[in-house]
Parts: sequence; structure tokens; C-alpha cells
Amino acid sequence: MPLLEDPSPLLTLAVVVLAGVLSGAAARLCRVPGITGQIVAGVALGSSGLHLFDHDAIDALQALTHFALGLMAVTIGSHLNLRKLRGAGKRLVLLLVAESTVTPLMVFFGMVMIPGLEWTTAMLLGALAISTAPVTIVALVKETRSKGVFVKTLIAAVALNNVSCILLFELARAVARYEIDTGGEHSLMGGIASPALQLLKALGLGGTVAILLNVIDRFVVRPELLSTAGAAAILFTSGLSDYFGVSPLLSCMCLGMIQANTMASRDKLADAVFANFEPAILAVFFTLAGMHLNFDQAATAGVAAMLFFSLRGAGKVLAVRVAMKFAAATDRVRNYLGPALLPQAGIAIGLVILLQDDPVFQRQEGLLDLFVAVVLTVVTMNEIFGPIATRWALKKAGDLGKDRMRLIDFLQEENIITGLRAFSKQEAIERLVDLMIKSHHLKVDRDELLTSILDREGQASTCLGGGLAVPHGLLPEGHPMVGVMALSSEGMTFPTPDGRPVHCMVLLGTSKGERDRHLQVLAALARTIGADPTFQDLLYHSDSPAHAAEVLHGEESEDFNYFLED
Repeated sequence: MPLLEDPSPLLTLAVVVLAGVLSGAAARLCRVPGITGQIVAGVALGSSGLHLFDHDAIDALQALTHFALGLMAVTIGSHLNLRKLRGAGKRLVLLLVAESTVTPLMVFFGMVMIPGLEWTTAMLLGALAISTAPVTIVALVKETRSKGVFVKTLIAAVALNNVSCILLFELARAVARYEIDTGGEHSLMGGIASPALQLLKALGLGGTVAILLNVIDRFVVRPELLSTAGAAAILFTSGLSDYFGVSPLLSCMCLGMIQANTMASRDKLADAVFANFEPAILAVFFTLAGMHLNFDQAATAGVAAMLFFSLRGAGKVLAVRVAMKFAAATDRVRNYLGPALLPQAGIAIGLVILLQDDPVFQRQEGLLDLFVAVVLTVVTMNEIFGPIATRWALKKAGDLGKDRMRLIDFLQEENIITGLRAFSKQEAIERLVDLMIKSHHLKVDRDELLTSILDREGQASTCLGGGLAVPHGLLPEGHPMVGVMALSSEGMTFPTPDGRPVHCMVLLGTSKGERDRHLQVLAALARTIGADPTFQDLLYHSDSPAHAAEVLHGEESEDFNYFLED
């Protein structure tokens, strides 16, 4: 019997918001992620604790939970911006392959050894092990104000591994259904085609809504109207996905991805929608998630749940290690990305519900009961301990608290190239102009920009010594300051004041209104890159743009690449 019988939805929502906000704040005071505190508070209020509300009261808030999930899926999808991921392609592809093979195979071969556990159940668990909770990851990144190469890789990896999980789970379900269904009601080939159909439908739904949003963007100027359009887009995408039997999470990720790659002027739809009520939505989402968790399944799951939990964690860490080694990723990404991928919730629960609603599996009560018990037990463990592991990984990777404006914040991984070879200074500048226009998505005349740079170069050399050259050109008024960097470990033999080859060329684009910051950047670059041999050695011999970005934005660079605001 619940403590509060038949409460109104508004009273339920008020209690959930209050409990979530207070528990999150208390957790942060104890150096624990606020998300973990909210989930624990939800468990305490749910059927495993005080049993404050019955299932009907909690289900009355289901629409809000689905909206939050869709909003976060859009955020995840928007991080698959091909322009910004230009330098991360190799490591993300290798990571996707490793996570789609190493993790599920480890779980499958481990689980199939348990006496009495069917190979079909082990196969379904293996596919489910790939997923990482997108809402938890995005919320933790926002809560800790994290930013950098590690965060970029983490969020893109979460988007890709969830797509892989949904598709492989659908494939595993088709094989399991064929094995179980001796009546021949379902064909194997039809089931195998289902994942591809899911993805095509999701792309169609998300893409259609993204195109409509782009059309609206042409006529909408006021930010609040764009936020309203964004919220409506998420609601329509989620609702239509449910109606047509497509994964809402997959469709919303497609919406975010397509919108970010086609609407360059406003590529943060979710941020616009989220800006004013983010804390309340997250408090409700994670507190309700905790209220849905139930420890009654733990006894049934037993050893199987503990083994699944251990194998999944080990598989994540091993997959990351293997992929990042072949991708020549930085040590921080290689060492800490695995633990950061441990949280697991929304997708796993959604796929469990999918299996529970499948008539074929309903006839296999033993298989279904064990599967549900194992997954829900492991989700409970991953949602309580996973955020702690992710926060620890963000801190160890050096990205914690870095989401603040820095002096050379415009130089990120996608704005850097390594191994540049050029026979003349003009050739090098031309290549950097092309990179600047492409990576910063500038709407300027290339020839005018190039002419302004070469004219300035003709007046006086911008080679500052120490292997550093900083050519710069004029951007139209109103453009923020931008820049790109080219590195050459061998050095380019241009005429320089000190006779040293140029190992680093930074091309700056500045409007007249950014003159003061331009001088600050020039002074900082000359003082550190141009005069510090230790820093030069680290930067000039960077193996990849990711390594160079870590050098520029790591703790060792804070003296010159300082934060512009507290």
C-alpha cells in the first residue's frame, strides 16, 4: 500500500522535483555525482524503499520522462557533427567496431557457460551489453562542465554504440525468435532485415523533422520561438516513432545529427530547448528512473547478474584499449574512456520492454523472467556506480571543469592538422585558409580573406621565431575570432628572423572589433610556443590533432591559454 494514495500528477511531480533537486545537491556536496544522488533518492521513494507512490502515479509522469529521453538523444545526435569530428573519424570507427564485437562476444561466451542459461538468452544479453546510458553521460558532462578531446570522443562513442546496440539487439531477437518459434510464424530473413528497416525509418522520421525545422529557422529570429519549435520537433519525433513502431531514441538521435550537420548557424537545438529548465528535467528524469528500479529481481538474477555486470565492464575497458591502441589515441582517452562508458539505463530498459511485449517470448516464461531479472539488476548497479566511474574518468582525463571560454578556445582538434608539408609560405597559408573556412564553417569570400593575409605578410614577416609563424587576416565585422593550426615535426624552410624552420603555423582570422583579443593571443603564442623549448617539444612532435589539442588545452597550458571567465 503506497503512503500517498491516488495523488494528483502535479503533487507527484512536485515531490519528485523537490526530492531530485535536494538529493542532487546533497550528493554534490559529498563529491558524488548529483545523478547518483537522484537515483538513490528515487530508489528510497520507490517500491524498494518508502513506497511513496503506486505505479499509476509514477506512470502519469511517463510523458515527461520520454520527452527528457528524446531531448538528450537529440543532444547526443548533435555531437555527431561531421565537421567537428573531422579528426576523430578513425578512432570512432575503430571504437564502434571494437564495442560491437569485443564486448558482446565476451558477455556471450561468459554467460553461455552458466548451467541452464540458453544460448539465445546469452546472445540477447551480449547485444544489450553494448549500450551506454546517453542521458546519464550528457547530464554528467553538463554537471561537471567538462570539455575536450576526451568528452568529444565519449559523447560520439555513446551515440554510435547505442545505434549499434539497437540494431544488433534486433538482429539477436530475430535469431532467438526463429529458434524459439517452432511453428514457423516468423521467417529468419524477415527478422534479419528488421534492423536495417528500423534505421531507415528512424533516419526518415528524424530527417523529415530536421528539414522542417530548417525551413522554420529561415523565418524565425526570436530565440524563444526557436525553442518552442525545437520542443515541438522533439515531441513530434518521439510521438511519431512510437506510432510507427520505431525506436524514439534512434529517431531523436537522427534528428539531432541531421539538424547539426545541415543547420550550421544553430547547431545546438537541444541547448536552446534546455537552457532554462535543464536542472528540473534532469531531477525528474533520474529520480523517476530510481523509483522504477527494483531490488526484488536481484535474488532471481543471482550469479548471472554479477557475471554480466563484470563481463560487460571488462568488455568495455578491453574494447576501448584495443581500439584506441590501433587508432594511436592519446593516453588519456585510451586509459579512461572504458570506465566512462559504464552507465546503462534507458535503452536497456526499453529493449527489455520490447522483449516483454513480443508474443514469441511471452510463451517462454523461464527465458523471459531470467532475462528481465538479470538486466534490471545490472541496470540498477550500473546507474548507481556508473556515474561515479564516469565522473572519475572525466577528472583523470583532465576535461573536468574545462567548459569555459579560454583564450585560444577556437583551436580545437578539428582546427588542427599535423604533418604539413609545403614548398612555400604562400602554399602553407592557402591550405590553412581552406581549413579555416571549412572547419569554422565561415561564410566569407576565400580570395578576399587570402588577399588580406598575403598583403599583411608582404608588409612584414609574421614568423615570430622559435619555429612559430602567426599569419593573420581580416574578417568582416561581427565575426568572432577564429584560428587554425598546422604542425610539422620536420619543419618548413621559410625565411625566418632566427633562421629556424617553421614547425608551427597558426592562422588567425579577426574582425576589427576583436583587436584587443587578437593582441592577447599573439602575445600568448609568442611567449609560450615561440619561447618555451619544453612546450615546443611537446607541441611540434604531436602525433595527431588530438595530441596537439591536449597539449594546447591541458593543465600544462593554463598559464598562457587561460580561462576568460570564472
